[in-house]
Amino acid sequence: MGRVHVLDHPLIQHKLSLVRDKETGAKEFRELVEEISLLMAYEVTRDLPLKEVEIETPVGKARTKVIFGKKLGIIPILRAGLGMVDGMLKLIPAAKVGHIGLYRDPETLEPVGYYCKLPPDVEERELIVIDPMLATGGSASAALNFIKQKGARSIKFVCLIAAPEGIERLRRDHEDVDIFVAAIDKCLNEHGYIVPGLGDAGDRLFGTK
Repeated sequence: MGRVHVLDHPLIQHKLSLVRDKETGAKEFRELVEEISLLMAYEVTRDLPLKEVEIETPVGKARTKVIFGKKLGIIPILRAGLGMVDGMLKLIPAAKVGHIGLYRDPETLEPVGYYCKLPPDVEERELIVIDPMLATGGSASAALNFIKQKGARSIKFVCLIAAPEGIERLRRDHEDVDIFVAAIDKCLNEHGYIVPGLGDAGDRLFGTK
């Protein structure tokens, strides 16, 4: 069963408070989401395997460790997931980036897929699927289904804020996927938005309505 990891580092929590503030403008919002994503990537990659190597320092030989055996992929769910990509890449620049396009039908709240482009060796990579919000869980679950259909075997899901309903849905549909989140909020409202949440992450990232 996949685990739920709440990342309560003080820097993450401080920046998340600023992201939630309705007075935070698009420029600062984008910068904060990028910074939070970088900090979350540090925790998400904590279990990467290492191997020992020998290097030459200016003083002498040293036995040190390097990451070994796992190639990474970052898969943002469009469009809001794009806001988290640069922060992740700053920490893991060798990762390949794929994209999944989904939107939520405003009437049924069900996800509709319109785009899926993944690295060709997706089955060999540990994939980090990113989206700022995990609300109903429908879009995230559909995205994970698409990825698995392409052959993915190792997946983590990373978001800033989740509703209990979204976590429950994802754990039910994809029990093999670990969830990393900065905060679990109270509930969803009648429109499927997380309460208190931060509003529409895509609109706030890109200055749209």
